[in-house]
Amino acid sequence: METKENILALGEFTHKTAPTKSINVNGADFTYRSFGKKEGIPVIFLQHFTGNMDNWDPEVTNAIASNYPVILFNNRGVGSSNGTTPENVTEMAKDAVDFIRALGYNKVNILGFSLGGFIGQEIAANYPELVNKLILAGTGSIGGKAIAQLESHLEKAFVDGPDRVLINLFFSKTPSSIKAGEAFLERLSERKIDRDSPTSQDTIASQAKAIINYGLATDENNTQLKAIKQPVLIVNGNQDNMVDSINSYIMLQNIQNAKLVLWSDSGHGGIFQYSKDFSQEVNSFLLN
Repeated sequence: METKENILALGEFTHKTAPTKSINVNGADFTYRSFGKKEGIPVIFLQHFTGNMDNWDPEVTNAIASNYPVILFNNRGVGSSNGTTPENVTEMAKDAVDFIRALGYNKVNILGFSLGGFIGQEIAANYPELVNKLILAGTGSIGGKAIAQLESHLEKAFVDGPDRVLINLFFSKTPSSIKAGEAFLERLSERKIDRDSPTSQDTIASQAKAIINYGLATDENNTQLKAIKQPVLIVNGNQDNMVDSINSYIMLQNIQNAKLVLWSDSGHGGIFQYSKDFSQEVNSFLLN
């Protein structure tokens, strides 16, 4: 079994060079990559709908890894991990917790983007002893505005072909945002060797069901948000069409100890459009 001692021996690696490893968690092999500082509380990255380890922006991961251990991983059934992906966020969160504990950690920082943010909230609220600090990007709480409209979002994203889907989903329609999106796609292709496996259609279907049901669910008193006592950094673009930007403000209103950063002229992927500023915000938040 892997331990945190030999995981953090990988400190000389970067996003581009970190080898893909695996660890068995409850009968399924979870794939992951670790790099960055050899000591300190690690930052666990929880990925968006359909995304695998190669969908993280190296400009973000490397900047955070310069100060903290970074662990990217594929949850159950995602990318090169095997097993059957759950159809609900609660079970996804449990799988992530089991993965973290299998690596030998009893305290982590969590960075959750979009679907990963749903999972991150669940972990922080229900496994509080495990989470030191929480970063929520382009995400929302249970029943949040526009979350359940996933099918409509995807139809609009595919309007000019599959090669532009991430730009259409993550960036606004202004020339400056589109240019940032194109630069983001170039960065995603920097890793040439040991690329991750695409997420399967079965997993995508399970994730879609989980997202839609999360958006249709209700938590009228915001019980889960109010249960989050850890320090929280909330970030988003001001024109998020996937998970409406108003959801970020609602989380701010209901989480006890939170800070909100919104970027203008940006959408769901504001953390990639403003990757340098986002990384600085994260590093400062985790330090203080």
